[in-house]
Amino acid sequence: MKKILVALLVLIVLAVAGVGGAFMHFQNATTAPHAAADPAPKEFIVKKGASARSLGQQLQAQGFLDDPTVWRFHLWRRGSLNVKAGRFMLSPTASVAELATALEGPPLPEDVPFAMIEGWRLRDTDQVLAAQGLIKPGEYIAAASRPDRFAAPFPLPTRSLEGYLYPETYGIVAENFKVEAFIQRQIDTFRARFYDAHQEEIAKSGRSLHDIVVMASMLEREEPVPSQRALVAGILWKRVDKGFPLGVDATSRYELAEWNDRKAFLKRLRDNSDPWNSRTRAGLPPGPIGAPTVDSLLAALRPVKSDFWYYLHDAQKVLHPSRNAQEHEALRAKYNVY
Repeated sequence: MKKILVALLVLIVLAVAGVGGAFMHFQNATTAPHAAADPAPKEFIVKKGASARSLGQQLQAQGFLDDPTVWRFHLWRRGSLNVKAGRFMLSPTASVAELATALEGPPLPEDVPFAMIEGWRLRDTDQVLAAQGLIKPGEYIAAASRPDRFAAPFPLPTRSLEGYLYPETYGIVAENFKVEAFIQRQIDTFRARFYDAHQEEIAKSGRSLHDIVVMASMLEREEPVPSQRALVAGILWKRVDKGFPLGVDATSRYELAEWNDRKAFLKRLRDNSDPWNSRTRAGLPPGPIGAPTVDSLLAALRPVKSDFWYYLHDAQKVLHPSRNAQEHEALRAKYNVY
């Protein structure tokens, strides 16, 4: 009987020691930093109605912790976790205790959509940002005129980022809006939407990235149907290569305060000294005339070969290409396009 009691006592001591050891293991695990390959903070979203316990699996899936059991242990030790629905910026190297503390804090402010329209110039974006109270007038243009302040895996122009700031709907936080951070996001989006996937093709195209951007900016304004832009690009590249004027009237609108100011536009067309007048000057214009989409960038990169040298659009914006000056003049007379 005595031996049985001793054995039971030993088992109880071992069990208590095991429980204590497990407790200390989990306790230490809640305060230990998490090993992560990339320490950069990442966004974590808590959905409405999510329980604190359910967040363990989500945190594990997104690489913030390795064992959701440690998360449940920490919740048991805390007694409660008052987490709010919303977006949180969390560190992948944070301990479980630090994650819980961060998730009890206030969520990130909700962002609002800012739509940058295809083909917009710097001045157009600047005007809308200022009208929404996000910047002072001219602040966006001034920042975009300092390309040396921004990073990209490709050469940025030296004078202006016109054409490289991708047109898209961006989520922004009004009370913490930083114009330079916004511009860097636009450059990063240009890279993600176009450059990264087509870097090798650009290098083999025989054209510089900048010339492709200039051509794409004209296509964005010149041809309203994306599927037709590669054909127009083929015509325009042929004219560039032969040293012919392009005749893209959109270039003469680039420096206008109002794009649709017809009186100012006609005055520009009559100015043979205007470097943006592509009716009289051969080659590409001095720079991009707006922000092109990936459709226009790909059209500039992959022009369609044809027998056409000219084109025009009728009143319904329908494209009519022609093989020579005689055909072109006949189309101009037919559709009353001058």
